[in-house]
Amino acid sequence: MKIVHIIDSLGVGGAEKLIVDVVPLLVSRGYVVDVVLLNGEKTHLYEKLYDLQCCNIYSLGKSYYNPIYIFKIIPYFYKYDVVHVHLFPAQYFAAIARLFCFMKVKLLFTEHNTSNTRLENRKYRLIERMIYACYGKVICITKEVMSTLSNKLNLPDKKLLVVENGVNLVSIESSIPTIRKDLGFSDEDRLLIMVAGFRQQKDQDTIIRTLKHLPSEYKLLLVGDGERRNVLTSLVNDLSLTERVSFLGIRSDVYSLMKMCDIVILSSHWEGFGLVAVEAMASGIPLIASNVEGLAQVVEGGGLLFEKGDVKDLKEKIQILEVGEVYNQVSDSCLEKSKQYDLNVMVDKLIEIYEAV
Repeated sequence: MKIVHIIDSLGVGGAEKLIVDVVPLLVSRGYVVDVVLLNGEKTHLYEKLYDLQCCNIYSLGKSYYNPIYIFKIIPYFYKYDVVHVHLFPAQYFAAIARLFCFMKVKLLFTEHNTSNTRLENRKYRLIERMIYACYGKVICITKEVMSTLSNKLNLPDKKLLVVENGVNLVSIESSIPTIRKDLGFSDEDRLLIMVAGFRQQKDQDTIIRTLKHLPSEYKLLLVGDGERRNVLTSLVNDLSLTERVSFLGIRSDVYSLMKMCDIVILSSHWEGFGLVAVEAMASGIPLIASNVEGLAQVVEGGGLLFEKGDVKDLKEKIQILEVGEVYNQVSDSCLEKSKQYDLNVMVDKLIEIYEAV
């Protein structure tokens, strides 16, 4: 069987990370798998997948919203048995391309979020239904995502399937913690870390504001980049936290950085799943995450949850972990919860769907 994954890019994000992790496993199971990118920028995830030499990576251009991509996608429909699409705008371009294709395409889409501006705006509901109707199956990364699509778009139950995201537990377990002094930190520092793109969905702002109310030994590491970088750096400057906040950019050693730190925080306005949350729990470091739909269900029973945007609540959760007994208990709970999200289980479920369609 020949499978192609179509996605916006291999930039920073959970969906992008999943492509890089899932494709090699599918290939190892005997499938021919390639990847098509709207924007072929050579990011660290792109280079990681390229270096594995397990698939072809095709680029349609250097942007995201070029309507010409609709026609560039069509030839791929004739070359593969299954076309698996991720994210917007790839979702729209592939659906429209299908209308111009003269063969029956096995088209799948994975919905990675519980919310987006189109789903929340009633004016877009009709076109959203039409787009989703172009896909034979819609894979939802949590039951909450499936419920959202069912309730807001009235998609039929037979079209929706749940496949929870997975992580490479072995890779995380084998990672060695970064040496603190190599990054200018000491053993006395209490290190907080958040790994996420600097975009509207994520809420680094609340962690930065919380840091202002914590003792000076607390330091924050922000891993990622994006359009809100200037907003975040301005906030750090306004709160006089430049000596306590480190912007590390996009990194390939995320697991090692997590293991170096004391607490991982994932602060989000909304989240479909929160792959970083599972990676954090699997690293054996206590996780604190926003209590938002999708993410809460992943973290519950493992890490701690705080109310979205609530500085006081986040501060209290951080300080709870100053108690050694509590810290160790949450760490152990995180490790145990992460075992539910083995990447191999996810790949098994995807293969079942590919074979069925």
